[in-house]
Amino acid sequence: MFIETESTPNPATLKFLPGRDVMGQDGTADFVVGDDAKRSPLATRLLALEGVARVFFGADFITVTKFDMTEWQALRPQVLGAVMEHFLAELPVIEGAGEDAAEDFDPADAEAVAQIKELLDSRVRPAVAGDGGDIVFRGFRDGIVKLKMQGACSGCPSSRATLKHGVENMLRHYVPEVQGVEQVEA
Repeated sequence: MFIETESTPNPATLKFLPGRDVMGQDGTADFVVGDDAKRSPLATRLLALEGVARVFFGADFITVTKFDMTEWQALRPQVLGAVMEHFLAELPVIEGAGEDAAEDFDPADAEAVAQIKELLDSRVRPAVAGDGGDIVFRGFRDGIVKLKMQGACSGCPSSRATLKHGVENMLRHYVPEVQGVEQVEA
C-alpha cells in the first residue's frame, strides 16, 4: 500500500492520501484530542500517537494536525504506519452514525440558506478539500452565515482570510441577504 502525503496551507497539518476511500460519500469527520473518538478505530489509533492534536477524514484523504512542539520528521512515519496498518487490517474508519450538529436558521430564510449551501457545496468545499479541510454550514441569522472550519482549515493562519475575503465576498455577491461570515466551533 502506497500512501501519498501533501503539505497544506496550515504548517501544523499534513494531508495523507491512502489511495482509497476514507469517508467516501459519507461526509467528513473531525476529531480533536480529548474528544470521544470511540466510534472511529482509525481516529483512536492516530490520536494515541504522541504529538497528534487533531484528525480529520475527508472523502479520500486524512489530515493530521500536530502539536507545535512535535516535528513532522518524527511523527510522519508513525502516522503512515498507523494508517497502513488500519487499512491492511480492513477495519472500518467509522462505526455507527455520528451526531449531526443542529443548524440554526429562521425557516423564513430557507431559500437563502439553500442558496448558501449550494454555493458552499459547489464552489467552496471542493477547493478547501484540496487543502485538506472542510467548511460546514452551521447557521444563518441576521445576515450572518456561521461556518465551522475542519481539518487543515481549523487553526490555519490563512483561514480567516479565506473566510472574509473568499467565502464572505462570494456569498454576499450571490445571496443579497448575506451581510457577513463568522467562524464557529460548534
